[in-house]
Amino acid sequence: MSSRFHSVRLIEDKCRGCTNCLKHCPTEAIRIYDRRAHIIDERCIDCGECIRICDYHAKVAQTDTLEDIRRFPYPIALPAPTLYGQFRHISDIAVIYDALIQIGFKEVADVARGADVVTMAIRRALKDPKRARPLISSACPTVTRIIQARFPALIPNIINIRQPMEIAAQIARRDYVKAHGVKPEDIGIFFITPCAAKMTSVRNPIGHASSSVDGAISIMEIYGHVQPLVSKILPIGRKPEFSPLGIGWAGSGGELDAAASRNSIAVDGIDNVIRVLEELDNNTITDLDYFEGSACQGGCVGGPLNYENNYLARNTIRAIQDTMPQALPEQLAENVDLGQDSLYFDQDILPNDAMKLHESIAGAIERMEEMNRIIDSLPGYDCGSCGSPTCLSFAEDIVRGNFSETDCVYILRDSLKVMAQKMVDISKTKRE
Repeated sequence: MSSRFHSVRLIEDKCRGCTNCLKHCPTEAIRIYDRRAHIIDERCIDCGECIRICDYHAKVAQTDTLEDIRRFPYPIALPAPTLYGQFRHISDIAVIYDALIQIGFKEVADVARGADVVTMAIRRALKDPKRARPLISSACPTVTRIIQARFPALIPNIINIRQPMEIAAQIARRDYVKAHGVKPEDIGIFFITPCAAKMTSVRNPIGHASSSVDGAISIMEIYGHVQPLVSKILPIGRKPEFSPLGIGWAGSGGELDAAASRNSIAVDGIDNVIRVLEELDNNTITDLDYFEGSACQGGCVGGPLNYENNYLARNTIRAIQDTMPQALPEQLAENVDLGQDSLYFDQDILPNDAMKLHESIAGAIERMEEMNRIIDSLPGYDCGSCGSPTCLSFAEDIVRGNFSETDCVYILRDSLKVMAQKMVDISKTKRE
């Protein structure tokens, strides 16, 4: 069994065993038995869809808390650009900086600055004719994990650039050490996250051995501490160290706007992303340069750990962009000195084999044949009553030894009818 950290957790006492989460999981990582949902560790990609749609709040994201920053003498807040969209009608994001300092952080550094650096790296990659097409963004860890699990043939297309939060964390640590002469290990960098997947990628990075981020705190928690302070703080006029395009990464399409690739698409929403990835995997889309995928509707502004409505948050981000100096990413990223190993992956991205039917090809073929036999006997209603999301996944669960055919209520009903008729026949025979 996998021991990978998962931010998404189930609170068993709150679960009612409904099939809502079962139907919405993009990797079919949830089963229902003993009247409770169960998350298959190897299949879960921490997308947070089950958190979003659970009516009983039985799914939660495990993140760090504000108390955790006390583990470090010099904690630094690393807000995702989405954080700024949570505060309506804000005129100066510097008030949020000040509020973060008041609640315990020593310094604030922006992920948007890392986005500017990554923007320049993407532009360079798009000029390389030897790169696979389309290049696929690595910014959303959920999309990367979906590719690992369901579309491994597309792994070579994933751009080998670390996420903006990783780049921003490296810059923040280096700058603070230089300014204050402290030890790098005494600095704790905490990403303020809109989603569970970012928390998971801090604990289990994709494409590199360890994260430059020390923890992740949900935007929902930070909002509760910062909101009461925002209206009381006078703007201090701190000049942003990132471009308007950098903060635009908060919304779907923001990455493309920054990377300036016209022959590209931005797709948001987990189902839409999967639909396009299927077309890419089947080579029905072949003429794109770049694919930006966001698992959440609207991009990171639609993350399940946000407070604000994603459409209003997107409007607030745009209003902030309009008030910023119109600097370009190349102007703000040119002084950032990151070595090649710091900017790019240092490990290969490997497929997630959790969906393989068997280790051997022969074993997989044998199980597939058995699945086809089982599927022919099933009603095809995809009702979820068996505890699996679809009849196809139920057949797979059977060949894996996790369920039996009579776990299908319709097969069980027919079996009971046959048994009842046999009992009647036996009774008649005895009377005769």
